[in-house]
Order: sequence, then structure tokens, then C-alpha cells
Amino acid sequence: MEPLAIGIDIGTSGSRAVAMRPDFSIAAYAAMPLDRFGANGRDPAVWWVAVEATLKALLSGVDRAAVRAIAVDGTSGTLLPIDGAGRPLAEPLLYNDKVSDDAILAAITGAAPEASAAHGATSGLAKALRFQRLPGIHAVLHQADWIAGQFSGRFDVSDENNSLKTGYDAEKRRWPDWIAELGMRMDLLPAVARPGSVTGRLTAAAADLFGLQREVAVVAGTTDGCASFLATGAAGTGEGVTALGSSLTIKILSDRPIFAPRYGIYSHRLGDAWLAGGASNTGGKVLAQHFSLARIIELSAAIDAVTETGLDYYPLASAGERFPIADATLKPRLLPRQESDADYLKAMLEGIAAIEALGYQRLAELGAPRLTSVRSVGGGAANAAWTEIRRRKLGVAFLPALSDEAAAGTARLALMGATEAGLL
Repeated sequence: MEPLAIGIDIGTSGSRAVAMRPDFSIAAYAAMPLDRFGANGRDPAVWWVAVEATLKALLSGVDRAAVRAIAVDGTSGTLLPIDGAGRPLAEPLLYNDKVSDDAILAAITGAAPEASAAHGATSGLAKALRFQRLPGIHAVLHQADWIAGQFSGRFDVSDENNSLKTGYDAEKRRWPDWIAELGMRMDLLPAVARPGSVTGRLTAAAADLFGLQREVAVVAGTTDGCASFLATGAAGTGEGVTALGSSLTIKILSDRPIFAPRYGIYSHRLGDAWLAGGASNTGGKVLAQHFSLARIIELSAAIDAVTETGLDYYPLASAGERFPIADATLKPRLLPRQESDADYLKAMLEGIAAIEALGYQRLAELGAPRLTSVRSVGGGAANAAWTEIRRRKLGVAFLPALSDEAAAGTARLALMGATEAGLL
């Protein structure tokens, strides 16, 4: 019987789960949309029912006795307040929800170090400061923490990645003193564990619910973004992952942390390594302003990806860029308009590829290692012409992504925990 580790990804639209073997191959996969279980995707009860259904579907296709560990990832910056029994006291604030309390935001601005990820109206710390006013509050947890607590019964522990936007100091590995000086009740913040470390075992109720052994380890997880990076198989210093979705996001594995708030760059800790990256406002949403997906596919087949148009486009949907150029007034450059639609699309793809290359260059200028290879995820990764243009611009090896499922990255953390606990 080959042992298995399970990774669970809970997001804004659904729940996904992967069962992974020790060689990182995927034994089973299951997914469920949140709206199947309720209209309110903010309701933690809906999260849990979706996770429960997803996990039961996954386990129906594997030997339950082979499961050794479970880990959970969630959306970064999504928080909820709970009582002493782990029950939510109010509707969670999601990753993109803003705290409008000027006093809270001003206090954080005045106390937090410039490089802290706790700045901004969407930060986890702003949400925690707001929630601590609730009567009967026992703790403030991140989305992944609360789901993991359903398995372990622990509602007092988080991981280093989810805690970053709540003000956690990943370099010193502790909650910094300045958070308490803001008036934050430190007893409401969870203990913080290293991603991939064992934080507990299944409760009797969870073991019975899923037909698993009580000895199954519950392992500290991560954010959905970090999990997506891990899922690709990137594991060495200098290895990068580019997400070509509606926006362009790049991440690189670094031997040192990179913090550059001006560019929206923060670093998540992964053991003794760091995951640094940034997101540009360019990407698929710009292409969609000009062509339908079907038309992009048609035109891409006609593109000569070996030659250059010689144009210097900077494709943006509207004025403003944050990475790799920090300029809120930067205007799109999409002129001169090529007569041929294929050439026009080609010039835009060249422009986005140039921004990608500049992004990795910017990270290197800030102290990250030189890019040695890249893996690609997202819809744009399947575009052969775009891939060839990017290959020429980046000048590094293009490696296949083992998976683009965040749950697969979290399953890798579960495997890590099971190995350290001697369960494999």
C-alpha cells in the first residue's frame, strides 16, 4: 500500500483536493464549486461543506488507509473572528475586502515598518484590529487556519505565509512588538508554524466523518499563491514561475528575502528559502480588450514567433502600473497600430514578454538571484507562439509545470510533514 498525502485548496469559487504519492505523482483529484452548497460564498459553513464533499469524493477513489497527512491552503488575507469553540462570530473579510476605518489604517501606517506586508486597507492586520472589537471574541484566524481546525480541533495556529499580511515577521519568525503597541490584543493572534510542519492529528470526529485513521497528521499549510508555485515543481534557487492569466504574475525562489513595497513585492518564507515576486497590470485582460479568445487562438497560429516586430509596446488596460515599473500614471503603449491583426497581437505578446523579462530583472536588481529557469501556468501558457516569444526574451530554460493546481502544492507540504513525522 503506497502512502498518500492530501492537499486541500479552498478559494473564492470552490474547493479542490489532491491525493499525492511520495514521488509527487497525483493519485486522485476532486473539486466542488461553492455555489453548489449555498449562495453566500463568504459563509464559512459553505466553505466547510464544500471541503467535506470534495474530500469525500477524493477519498472514494483511493485507499483511505493509505492517507498519512492533510494540509490546507486558502486565500491570503482572508480572516474571520471565532469564539472559544471555533465558531465564526461574524462574516469573514475576504482577501480583497477593504477596512474603511481611517484610525486603524493611520495607526498601521505610523507603526509598521515600511517593508511590512501589513500596510493597506486589505491587510490582514487591519481586519484583525477591526474584529477584536467584537464581544465574545476568542481568536482571529485566516481561512486556511479555520479549515485545518475542522480536522485537528486546533483553532489557535496558523502558518508563516498566511500570517505575513497580518504583520508576522518572517525573518525573525515572531509577531513583532509594534503590533501590540497598536493596541492589538496579542492573545487573539494564532501561534505560527512553519509550512509543512505537523500541527496536530485528526480529531475522532474528523476521522469518523471521513473514514480515516486518527494518526493522520494535520500539517501547516500556506497561501493559495505559494501553493500554486510549489505545485509546479520549482524547488531550486533561481527557479521562476510565471502566471499568464488576466494579469501577469512572476515569482522566483530566492536565498534571501526581497521586500520592496513600492513595487508590491514581499517575500514568503518556505523553510530556509524565500518566494519573492510581483504582479503587473498587463496580461490577458489587455488582450481581451482587442480580441476574443477564439480570435487570439486563430491569430496566434499565423504568428511568426522567430522574428521581431521591432515595436516597443507596453500593453495596459488603462493608465497605471505597479511592477516592474512603479508609476500610477504610466500610459499604455499600443501604437503604431499594425494593419495586420496577427502582427498587432504579436507586438502585444512581445510587449508582455518584455515586461516579464523586466520583472525578473527588477527582482535581481533588488537582490533576488538571477533567473535560471521558468515554468508557466495560466491560460497563456498554452499559447505556442507566445511561449516562443517569451523563450527568446527571457533566454533561460523553459521547464514543464508538474501541475497548476494549488492543492497539489499543498499536498507537497503534507508529504513534507508526513516525512518529518516518520509517517512515510
